[in-house]
Amino acid sequence: MEFRRLGTSDIEITPIIMGTWQAGKAMWAGIDDRETTRAIQAAFDAGITTFDTAESYGKGHAERILGEALAPHRDRVVLATKVAPYHLKYDQVIEACHRSLVNLRTETIDLYQIHWPAGSFKSQAVPIEETMKAMNDLQAQGKIRAVGVSNFSRAQLEEARRYGRILSLQPPYSLFWRHAEEDAMPYCREKGITLLAYSPMAQGLLTGKFGAGHRFAKGDHRKRNKLFRQEHAERVQRALEELRPIAESRGITLGQLALAWVIAHPGTCAIAGARNAEQVLENAKAAEVRLTAPDLARMDEIGRRVTDCLDQDPVLWKF
Repeated sequence: MEFRRLGTSDIEITPIIMGTWQAGKAMWAGIDDRETTRAIQAAFDAGITTFDTAESYGKGHAERILGEALAPHRDRVVLATKVAPYHLKYDQVIEACHRSLVNLRTETIDLYQIHWPAGSFKSQAVPIEETMKAMNDLQAQGKIRAVGVSNFSRAQLEEARRYGRILSLQPPYSLFWRHAEEDAMPYCREKGITLLAYSPMAQGLLTGKFGAGHRFAKGDHRKRNKLFRQEHAERVQRALEELRPIAESRGITLGQLALAWVIAHPGTCAIAGARNAEQVLENAKAAEVRLTAPDLARMDEIGRRVTDCLDQDPVLWKF
């Protein structure tokens, strides 16, 4: 699998990154630790060497699963994790980082990210200058190699960059969710900041596995995903039917097509979650797909039939 630079650093990451929100179990249903571990190992074997997690995924459970699974390969992988919005005061950031280091069984976190801006989800409104001072100190101490942010707007990203070097932005971004294109994406390209797109398959919607009216199991947060609302069902299903011939003409799945579309954008990688090894292997193969300009133009047209009907709120869920 090819490698790409993380921002303007010398850190090399893969275009397909394994996401581990599911590994935390919280807010998901039917997750098995053994299957998760096999999926992580399968990802590494398939050439995926970049893994994304967060302290809030199961209160550290995802970090611990990831750290254990990748311990034999630590020198050959890039580990990215995130500090929660309720841990953004200076001392809290330092303590959270130390917990993540222990969970991940490592001495250095390759990419440490602010998960949500301060004040999100009724968290304390901490000045970004204070949070960035902690991030900078951690980097100076060798505890982290690089700093990134997640779910920040362009204005918030610009403010954070006043106090330190930011190498990445992690927003929700897919063919069906494109708020980043109108806000932070052009700025990131201009400044050499890598876009790490999460939910690049719209939490499974772009795989075609969920029909209109699908009911999620108890505890699965995707029932709060705006794209799964009944009001969008007809447009979504129609768009999927129009995307299928493109995927079939290339002998790939809808999910692989969705991932290939995301990573075709300059400076953009896709964070793809997986419950099992089979899903991981399918995701990894998307890195081999090369879409043509006509493919991308057609997909753009199809996707906008969904996105043009969405509101301007960049948060993917209605919690």
